[in-house]
Order: sequence, then structure tokens, then C-alpha cells
Amino acid sequence: MWLLSNKVTVRDSGLMEGFCDYHCHLLPGVDDGVEETGETLAILGLWEQMEVEDVWLTPHVMEDIPNLPAELKGHFEALADTYTGPIRLHLASEHMLDRLFLERLERGEVLPLGEKRLLVETSYYNPPMDMEEIVARIKEHGFTPVLAHPERYRYMEADDYSRWKQAGMLLQLNIPSLTGAYGPLARKKAEALLDKGMYDLCGTDTHSLEAAEHFMDSKIQNKTLKKIDELTKG
Repeated sequence: MWLLSNKVTVRDSGLMEGFCDYHCHLLPGVDDGVEETGETLAILGLWEQMEVEDVWLTPHVMEDIPNLPAELKGHFEALADTYTGPIRLHLASEHMLDRLFLERLERGEVLPLGEKRLLVETSYYNPPMDMEEIVARIKEHGFTPVLAHPERYRYMEADDYSRWKQAGMLLQLNIPSLTGAYGPLARKKAEALLDKGMYDLCGTDTHSLEAAEHFMDSKIQNKTLKKIDELTKG
């Protein structure tokens, strides 16, 4: 029995029951995520099987993918009209802190998670030179910055995470990091941040049906499941 094992598949774990996925790329045809509506519906079908309740669709906004809110809302409405399942769908964006970000912020061309939280990301290898100013400007506009998948940033160390948390930033865990989906370093960092209670939100960062199926069949430690449950259902 899997209950006697140290690990269990995500599919069999019950982890996703009642889950809110705060980060994924399921809005079709707008970024490097899902391309066709049929694939989105297939992934949502898998999430239904695991009793996911809410999904935030968070397409990229960056220099190479200059999605405008009005355009994304149009795509979202088309998907919402097509999907007839029980999962509640919501729209936001994952905003790259690049050289155009502050211009987009000033123009109001951002899509927050709800009214107050703004999902942001940086390069995996280097922070923006003016990151302190950017974070301050985000807060001046009434948003709380949510840093997507902090465990994946190679330039960040323990002191960096503590500093940004103290500055009022929230941290969003990619759960696949804990299954080794992004390699051993990201997994090690994710485990350390989870142990210290540093995370505030969780997401799957799903980009494709193949990735969704792989995630469901990936194994995760029982002790890790308990910590994620405390974060998401506590």
C-alpha cells in the first residue's frame, strides 16, 4: 500500500483536492504554454479528477510576449464560454520585471491576482538592476508583489528570500519543483523554503498536457505533502 511508502504519486495523494492553482499557462494561444483550446480542456479534465476547485490562468507579459489586458480578457472570455466544468477559472498575468515593466505598471496594463496581488518574475540568472525600486513602485500602486517560483532563481540565496519577505513580498511555490521537475537545485531550495514556512501561495506552472500528466504521475514525499497541506489548507 502507498500509505506504507515514503512517497506517493500526486494523482493518489489527495494533494489537489480543493486546491487553488495560482500559476499556470493554460490560456490557449497567447504565450509559451498551451496552444489549443482542446489541450486546455483536457488538462482541466485531469484537474477535475483530482478535485481542483480554482485555477488562475497567468500568461506571460514580457518584451517578447507583449500581451495586453484587453486581448487576454478576450481570450479568457472565449475559453470561459467553452469550458463547462466545475472548476472556477480566473485571469491574471505573470509579469516579467524587465525594462518595460514600470511603463506597463504606470499605464495600468497589468492583471493582478484578484485586486491586490501582482504575480511577477525575473530572469532565472540575474535580478533586474533596479529591483528594489520596482518592488517599491509596485507597492506604491497598491499591489503586493508575489514572486513566482523563487526556488528556480539561481542567483537567489537564503538571505535574498528573507530580505524580500521582510520587504513585503509574497513567495509562490511551484509544486513540481518538489518532485524534481526543474532539477535538484530547485528541489533543494523549494524544500528549504517550505521547511522555513516562507511560501504564501502554490501553483503548478503547467504549460502542456504532457507536463500535467507527468506531474500527476510524479512522486512526492509524504512529509512534504503534510507541509503543503498546511500551506494550502491550514
